[in-house]
Amino acid sequence: MSGPDDAPDLLYSEAEDDLRAAVRSLLTDRADVPAALARAESGAPYDTALWASLATGIGAAGLLVPQALGGQGASHREAAVVLEELGRAVTPAPYLTSSVIATRTLLALGEAVPGVPAVPAVAELIRALAEGRTVAVLAVPFSTGPDTPLPDAVPDGGIRAVAEAAIADVLLVPAADGLYAVDPAAPGVTVRARTPLDLTRPLSTVTVDAGALAAGTRLAGGTARAAVRSGLLTGAGLLASEQLGLAEGCLEETVRHTRERHQFNRPIGSFQALKHRMAHLWLEVVSARAAARNAADALATGSPDAPMAVAVAQAYCGRVAVHAAEECVQLHGGIGMTWEHPAHLSLKRAKSVEIALGSTGSHREKVAALTALPAPGAPAR
Repeated sequence: MSGPDDAPDLLYSEAEDDLRAAVRSLLTDRADVPAALARAESGAPYDTALWASLATGIGAAGLLVPQALGGQGASHREAAVVLEELGRAVTPAPYLTSSVIATRTLLALGEAVPGVPAVPAVAELIRALAEGRTVAVLAVPFSTGPDTPLPDAVPDGGIRAVAEAAIADVLLVPAADGLYAVDPAAPGVTVRARTPLDLTRPLSTVTVDAGALAAGTRLAGGTARAAVRSGLLTGAGLLASEQLGLAEGCLEETVRHTRERHQFNRPIGSFQALKHRMAHLWLEVVSARAAARNAADALATGSPDAPMAVAVAQAYCGRVAVHAAEECVQLHGGIGMTWEHPAHLSLKRAKSVEIALGSTGSHREKVAALTALPAPGAPAR
């Protein structure tokens, strides 16, 4: 474990605050709730112009990529700030799947020199991701956690519940002999949409036959599985920041509504029972911020405690996001139950990501294993 001199820095730097302001300004300027609801209902929730502005205009897609490969040379802390804002606005964007999980997986492959992968195809793909020209998705179920066993081959029924595969330009497919980059439009590859709970992050079943896999580009061999796990660990750690942002957004919207909504000639937010509920939620959000920031900082610094920090963040932040979204729906009263109000998008996102990249229960078991404590429900020794 880290010593007292290795305490994580949970505060936001000036650069991180500036990045937050830029992303929030972009999302606020492009906010159009009726249009977003219509896109979500259509099954195509993405605003391509918004993604181009975020990925290329602000340069958020390349935050984790070294400057030698065309990226910003930033860290997980800055990427976490972007995810906080995307979660706060429940924005449909392939940032977590492409700019975090897929990018980190590729960066974790064997390097010829520090920061530069040994395989030219890997370096070129990373550069395309950093510049926002390409969206890549790791073809594993969205529920796959850092410690979930990976299959040796593509299942006969396809890879189920792959997040945002429908808009991917490249699929990163793990196989028994390595990691392959596959064109989703190639013969032998099928991407079939599923019906998701979260309408802002579509899921698909991906089928890749043996011929399509062989025709793809083999990016790595023996290092592939460790790289995939690195990508999943990073994704799980930074997903906590998306959950934090979602919870903060729900709390902010709930406070705004209870200030403006009047009953008995008083704002309902002045009623003691509602004050207590929002105060309790605020305490949970503050704790979630500490957990999410600790995970982002541990990943950014390469701390040996990163697996513990990620597991703690995921075990806690998922529950807080769901609670915040439930309170947002309930304290909005009747309007919160309607399709026209976006509160249901927050609740569906919170519920869906509670089991993404490892369930809350699996992360609690990870904490128990790392601390040598009995897992929940395990008999005492």
